[in-house]
Amino acid sequence: MNVVDALQRAPLFKDFSPTGLEALAEIAQERKLAAGEVLFQEDAPGDSLFVIRSGTVRLTQRLEGGEREVGTLGPGEHLGDLGLLARTVRLVTASAATDCELLELTRRAFFKKAQDKPVTCLKLAAVVAGEIARRVEASRAALRDLAGR
Repeated sequence: MNVVDALQRAPLFKDFSPTGLEALAEIAQERKLAAGEVLFQEDAPGDSLFVIRSGTVRLTQRLEGGEREVGTLGPGEHLGDLGLLARTVRLVTASAATDCELLELTRRAFFKKAQDKPVTCLKLAAVVAGEIARRVEASRAALRDLAGR
């Protein structure tokens, strides 16, 4: 499967035109991780969005005395989206639960591509912002539930 096809299969990119997908594929870097390898560490600077082509990525957070698994992601799912738009730190540690193939879009390449393809990049920024807003609202709802107990 080529890079355009991999992006097209990811829900994050479902509303992108073939031309938009091709523009983003031009800046996507292919990454491979062996099972157990760390993609990024919690609290490390983040500057990339990743799309999982194959395999499973495990997400963990540090706790006093250990760590807690907060999720797993598989093919077509994405992570690190906030790092595409802003200088921030990673909120979790992401590591390969199985051998993985990923696509990486770096913030630097994304903003450079925005000079040539502003509509495509603005669309991706809007989609990512929408995803982040949904997660914030879900967190707020969970906090309200906890406060109501």
